[in-house]
Amino acid sequence: MPPLMPMRASMREIDARDLRTPGAELLASNEPLILRQLVAHWPLVQAGKRSAAEALAYLRGYTQDATVGVWLGAPQIRGRFFYNDDLTGFNYRAVMMKLSAVLDELKRLQAEAEPPALYVGSTTIDACLPGFRAANDVAGLPGSALASIWLGNRTRIAAHYDLPDNLTCVVVGRRRFTLFAPAELPNLYVGPLELTPAGQPISMVDFAQPDLARYPRFAQARERALVAELEAGDALFIPGMWWHHVEALEACNALVNYWWLRTPAYLGAPLDVLMHALLSLRPLPSAQRAAWRGIFEHYVFGTDDSAVAHLPPERRGLLGSIDEPRARALRAYLLNQLNR
Repeated sequence: MPPLMPMRASMREIDARDLRTPGAELLASNEPLILRQLVAHWPLVQAGKRSAAEALAYLRGYTQDATVGVWLGAPQIRGRFFYNDDLTGFNYRAVMMKLSAVLDELKRLQAEAEPPALYVGSTTIDACLPGFRAANDVAGLPGSALASIWLGNRTRIAAHYDLPDNLTCVVVGRRRFTLFAPAELPNLYVGPLELTPAGQPISMVDFAQPDLARYPRFAQARERALVAELEAGDALFIPGMWWHHVEALEACNALVNYWWLRTPAYLGAPLDVLMHALLSLRPLPSAQRAAWRGIFEHYVFGTDDSAVAHLPPERRGLLGSIDEPRARALRAYLLNQLNR
């Protein structure tokens, strides 16, 4: 399947073969960055370059008795995990399987011309592959970074965003990432917020065959897309809130990624704010919605402390800087209000 367009020159790319730690510049970036061959030295990458069978055998050495979540789709979906026709569910089955059985099935499917789709989404490495990171890991990331593995055959995951920053490393096979800046949201035609394949809202557009009659603004997003083709050993930094569509291009693919937040874990989830705004703000008369837009700009989106500068620091209450005690107080206040 050809990419939507050639990778734009504005996507930065560096040769990272001598780079063992991504560095502060990457960790603070708000733009995507390709790091060629960042993890080429990993034993798993080396095994996969010899053969998919060797890569699967290498992983099997760490599996122990782990059970993982698996998506299974009929050959007819052609690897595109998505909704069913009436948006009441999905076009695949979600099951639990022993990781060793998943590896066996991936090996078996290599020989099929039109295999069913198999996909293991984000699965914590320390839980399912204990000991793996001793020889396969990226140093220098925040201590809170969560390391996960993704496995499957030729699959397509719809465009979505994640709140955390993401360093994603292709370790077996090849992948194509199509990225969009957060401002492209209106042009991506996002589906339901509450019924999603994996927790995040997704674009309804089929990137292989975009229906521009139904989704005309997608043509604008496509013109501004960034496309990254990654080989085994390559990595891609995806800043939080950037939309990304992911295609696994080989009969056997594995990816390791690291997620971390730039903010403390005690803060709330922004998507919860959106859900509550749909409940409390969206139904208001237009004049009141406009007034609340101004209130949010004043208290939430302002870039300085001008909204509270006239108050003594000790009297700013919930408007003060959010530390852990104040976060607990805000959460308690919200729970009390929602339970009334």
